[in-house]
Amino acid sequence: MLMRSHYCGLVTEALIGQAVTLCGWVNRRRDHGGVIFIDLRDREGTVQVVCDPDRPEMFATAEGLRNEYCIQVKGVVRARPEGTVNEAIRSGKVEVLCHAIEVLNPSVTPPFQLDDDNLSETTRLTHRVLDLRRPYMQRNLMLRYRVAMEVRKFLDANGFIDIETPMLTRSTPEGARDYLVPSRVHDGMFYALPQSPQLFKQLLMVAGFDRYYQITKCFRDEDLRADRQPEFTQIDIETSFMTEQEIRDLFQAMIKTVFANTIGVDLGDFPVMPYAEAMARYGSDKPDLRVKMEFTELTDVMKDVEFKVFSGPANQPGGRVVALRVPGGAQLSRSEIDAYTEFVKIYGAKGLAWIKVNDLAAGRDGLQSPIVKNLHDAALQAILQRSGAHNGDLLFFGADKAKIVNDAIGALRVKIGHSEFGRRNGLFEDRWAPLWVVDFPMFEYDEEEGRWVAVHHPFTAPKDGHEERMATDPGTCLAKAYDMVLNGWELGGGSVRIHRADVQRKVFAALNIGEQEARAKFGFLLDALQYGAPPHGGLAFGLDRLVTLMTGAESIRDVIAFPKTQRAQCLLTHAPSPVDEKQLRELHIRLRNPQPA
Repeated sequence: MLMRSHYCGLVTEALIGQAVTLCGWVNRRRDHGGVIFIDLRDREGTVQVVCDPDRPEMFATAEGLRNEYCIQVKGVVRARPEGTVNEAIRSGKVEVLCHAIEVLNPSVTPPFQLDDDNLSETTRLTHRVLDLRRPYMQRNLMLRYRVAMEVRKFLDANGFIDIETPMLTRSTPEGARDYLVPSRVHDGMFYALPQSPQLFKQLLMVAGFDRYYQITKCFRDEDLRADRQPEFTQIDIETSFMTEQEIRDLFQAMIKTVFANTIGVDLGDFPVMPYAEAMARYGSDKPDLRVKMEFTELTDVMKDVEFKVFSGPANQPGGRVVALRVPGGAQLSRSEIDAYTEFVKIYGAKGLAWIKVNDLAAGRDGLQSPIVKNLHDAALQAILQRSGAHNGDLLFFGADKAKIVNDAIGALRVKIGHSEFGRRNGLFEDRWAPLWVVDFPMFEYDEEEGRWVAVHHPFTAPKDGHEERMATDPGTCLAKAYDMVLNGWELGGGSVRIHRADVQRKVFAALNIGEQEARAKFGFLLDALQYGAPPHGGLAFGLDRLVTLMTGAESIRDVIAFPKTQRAQCLLTHAPSPVDEKQLRELHIRLRNPQPA
């Protein structure tokens, strides 16, 4: 005898007249004048169960049911009476006339109603098991599963093989803090949890496996945001004997296939934009192309204005002055402008200058702003002409170090575009907006350390012909690196790798990594490159981010079964947690500042 013959959500009119055995949870129980209706729920959805009093034993059990009881129902499928069809659910044209009910396990009163959409995240994560029962979370995790399966099917069809790489490895510099694991056997030694399988997948290429992939956990001990977790899932891919363009074409096809086969979306064409253009126009290497506003470059015209807020950065190396034209923005109130001023301060901006364009024909007198008096006519004319300002527009300005301007005004652009004002005034286009960003710089200068550092990682190959620049002018050296962007989120990124030891030495020299340090940190990779390493490259997609975008969730925590909070805590299991002194002694560890018991 089967414990279950069908899923609740899959009971349809095709089963009318058939006996079914269902298992699930009581989503709701309703007593309608002697007839009891039960909405029975499982992972596939709900079905209505009708309990008539002409079966006294079954009916008595039904009277005692409460929300979240786990039960088994046996009955016959029949069509719902005319006028009671529920088109909102798959089983809405039928119901199950109950013959028998068995309570598999009762439930205490849940801490919240599963249909409550106003739960705090703390409540949801504390009671995550119940939160995961909600249809919203069930749909998200089922979609995550389907996305992973589509990825596997595509890669398998294209000759990729799934190979596991170690979770306990050595600490290597990859841009974020490592999670360290102390060794009990080797006193004073530590493993590191991988930030990515980068070095191992390159070794697999040298080993001749040609096409590798893995859907794997990665770990970074960094400050968290809504789109970050200390442990995250990566679709990690590497291939040999393919050019940069071939790699991009293949994995663009993969992502398009995944979207088409899981949510029925055609992503269309993927524009290609150089990094320098993305930064110039949007201040971001992952621009949201749905927002129809761009930067206006003003650094050159602000060098001789009296307004030191503008002329100071304009005359400093690495400074930048830009305007952001907000069509129709003159209708924004002073309080709204002040709120945006506070917003950009999050990104290091000292303030937010602005000009309201009331009447272009009136010249200077048609401009409303406390800064107009500090700008000469030529500067004002350049601002209005370059920005394409019209009557009723608002111009916001950013002036500081280029990074602060890009971060602050770039974030402001997105915030205004996504706001109710932006959507109402046509500044946001509701569509899927994919993009390849290419030609990243190889290096960026770290002022604190006083040296060049790798933008991606030190194994990224330079553009052909740029190898010699690494010694003479590292700042102009471009990389064979590429990021896939969707709706302002970085879906994935990668590069062609360095496969020749002589080029790798030049990169280390540019990064001020000496022979001894290179041997100590990357000796095993450098040794492997000597044995006829093939040209190779790849990329990695963030599975969590990918599914978040597809579901429209506000946070990646809504597509992960058991996520951490923004303080890297698990409210369900209370991790991290103290360990006892015996465990610490075995690991040769003594706490410098032990927590009080």
